[in-house]
Amino acid sequence: MRIEYVEAVLELVALIPAGTAVAYGDVAELLGSGGPRQVGSVLSHRGGSVPWWRVLKASGGAPPGHEREALALYILEGTPLLGSYEEYLRTGKGRWRVDLMSARWAPTDENFGRIDVIAERLERSLHKMSAPDDEMTV
Repeated sequence: MRIEYVEAVLELVALIPAGTAVAYGDVAELLGSGGPRQVGSVLSHRGGSVPWWRVLKASGGAPPGHEREALALYILEGTPLLGSYEEYLRTGKGRWRVDLMSARWAPTDENFGRIDVIAERLERSLHKMSAPDDEMTV
C-alpha cells in the first residue's frame, strides 16, 4: 500500500472527535480513494497513533480483536452504544455495538476544508505516480 494513502487515512482519522465514529467506508469516501478494506488494513497495521477505535464496521461493531479495549474507550468518550455492553464488561458475554446512527461524525465546514486538502494531496500524489514518464514516451 502506498505510503501517501497510509498518511492520508491516518491524518483524516486524527480529525474524528471523541464520542463520534465513522465506518471504514466513510473514510474511503471522504478521501475519494480506496475502500473499507484498505482503510481497515491501514488502521490494523499503522493506526496506533490515531483514534483507531472511532472507525468501525458499518454495522457498528468494534475492530475485531480489540472489542474490550475499544468498549472501554467508547464508554470513556461517551460514544452512544447499543446492546448489553455492561454484561460484556462483567462476563465477557453479551452483544453490543456502537450506535452508528447517533454517533456518526458530521464534519464541520472547517473539517471539510481540512479533508479536502488531505484528499487533494492524495489525489495529486497518486496521479503523479500513475503518470507516464516523459522520457519513456516516443
